[in-house]
Amino acid sequence: MGSRPRRADAQRNYDLLLAAAAQVFAERGTDAPLDDVARRAGVGNATMYRHFPTRTDLLVAVYADEVAQLCARGQTLSAAESPAQALHEWLRLFMDHIASKRDLALAVTGDSGATALVAQWHASMLATASSLLDAAVRAGAVRADLDVRDLLTLVRGIALTAADRAQSDRLLALIDWSS
Repeated sequence: MGSRPRRADAQRNYDLLLAAAAQVFAERGTDAPLDDVARRAGVGNATMYRHFPTRTDLLVAVYADEVAQLCARGQTLSAAESPAQALHEWLRLFMDHIASKRDLALAVTGDSGATALVAQWHASMLATASSLLDAAVRAGAVRADLDVRDLLTLVRGIALTAADRAQSDRLLALIDWSS
């Protein structure tokens, strides 16, 4: 929609669509028919597609606030006494986020139509993780040769493939990042 503010009715429809999509995706998964989202929001399909031209656009918008909260939590953790513990806690939160949004993570992977917001999310999460990792390295709490992209890829892999939370925790504990 560009950088102009939305009219009040357009903003209301946008908000109704986001709320409806969150409900429908939670109930039926991200492959649920988009017609169901529009119907639940009480708007026509054309209105939905005007705001969200693709399924990925809608998925990304539904989860945008959660990504912002995850990055904000990383900033809060950066003030923690133990940089290694802060890094580990944020990686666990990142893992939980990916695992709970498995359908979203898989839907946007390799999607050439993914929005600019997805690129911003990746940049924000990378910056957050880099900051936490750098602090832990400076404190001598983790190995200096850890690469943040490798670490995020590994944690994402755990989140997407683990059978349950217990296995995720065990796999995360296997990562040797000690100095």
